[in-house]
Amino acid sequence: MKKFFIVFQLSIASLGAFAQKAIADRITANVGDEYVLLSDVEEAFASAKDQKTELPAQYRCMVLDNIMMQKLLTNQARLDSLPLKEEDVETQLTARIEQILRYMNGNVQQFMEYYGMTPDDMKNTMREDMRGQMLAERMRGKVLSDISVTPSEVKRFFAKIPKDSLPYFNQEVEVAEIVFKPKPNAAEKAATYKRMLEIRQRIVSGTDKFEDLAKKYSADPGSGREGGDLGFAKRGTYVPAFEAAAYKLEEKEISAVTETEFGYHIIQMLERRGNNIHVRHILLKPEITYDDMKLARNKLDSIRLHVMNDSMRFSEAVKQFGDKGTQSYHNDGRLTNHSTGTTTFETRELDPAIYFAIDTMKRIGGLTEPIEFTMVQGEKAFRVVKLLSRTSPHKANLEQDYNKIQLATIEQKKNEHLLKWITQKINSTYVTFDKTYNDCPNMSKWVAKKARP
Repeated sequence: MKKFFIVFQLSIASLGAFAQKAIADRITANVGDEYVLLSDVEEAFASAKDQKTELPAQYRCMVLDNIMMQKLLTNQARLDSLPLKEEDVETQLTARIEQILRYMNGNVQQFMEYYGMTPDDMKNTMREDMRGQMLAERMRGKVLSDISVTPSEVKRFFAKIPKDSLPYFNQEVEVAEIVFKPKPNAAEKAATYKRMLEIRQRIVSGTDKFEDLAKKYSADPGSGREGGDLGFAKRGTYVPAFEAAAYKLEEKEISAVTETEFGYHIIQMLERRGNNIHVRHILLKPEITYDDMKLARNKLDSIRLHVMNDSMRFSEAVKQFGDKGTQSYHNDGRLTNHSTGTTTFETRELDPAIYFAIDTMKRIGGLTEPIEFTMVQGEKAFRVVKLLSRTSPHKANLEQDYNKIQLATIEQKKNEHLLKWITQKINSTYVTFDKTYNDCPNMSKWVAKKARP
């Protein structure tokens, strides 16, 4: 089976290449109106080399091939005028920078020392690459949108795998959770509200600028570094209380102190374009005290006991008490494995605290005691975990592993379909590449049929 991989996203490691650009650049390949620079190939190669001790002998050939596939998709996306909003590009850029900064514990100075530029400069450097990658991803989605497989195709795919080549799966589990967030007490809320009133007064009186105070005080690290700027967003982007306050504002007007599930905000309208608004905000969060945490833990433990005593179903407890901001809330508490898209996890993929809590659990359907953890936004919370299923280590089989085998079947079918599409497009697209890659076996498909000997 012929395999190939298309890289759509800049990894954390590959971003390091921006800090080390020392290559005399030249164009290595053209694909329609897109081009590949020598530095693109060398940076991707260096990144892979940093992550692996050994690479295939012709790995540079593979790198160029992959990049050209992406450029072909990007070129076709532009020809087909696939829509891509600039705010979507900005959202992805911001998320990528935030991911890097989280690895650096939010230390902007460390970021600047490592990359030799500010986060804003990095966003500007990455913007065109990000736009191309997003267009390529959307074009790929369009090409593969109708691909599906039938149960008979899954069975045929599995039957073709030699028995001695069947993968061996480790122990796997399915788990669900009830996530319960502690609430700040009345005194902390009142103190935070008062502090926000003081900040607002400093802005409206002209004593301080909104953006300066956002950088200094806002508990939203992403927008805080940008002076509170949230960029353009359409209706439905923000939580209802925030959105209701924002859409009432006139240009340059500053809202009253507004409470949401995240804390207290003041919002300023910068610009409105129809239903799209451009606002900035300052966020203050009331401090969660030790007593608040203790109260939350006891409350969740009480909920757990109700479920264990059959006076409440687990799914009811999720809907009544669970945190609505978690992905699991919308799936009856079931956790989703984001690397596979399924609800099964190898035990090594679980949060260690969950693993150790269920490892000795003998009964399927058992509940853990409340486990303290840190949410993605950095907030402390508790969760009770339910063990839904557990398998023993085993060789792949259709009965236990149908979902995995189905995903593998779909991926093979997608790869075959995409390779066929790419081959067809090459014959109607202007393509050239540096002659130093002429001996690469995988590059032969980039020569149009009419040009082949």
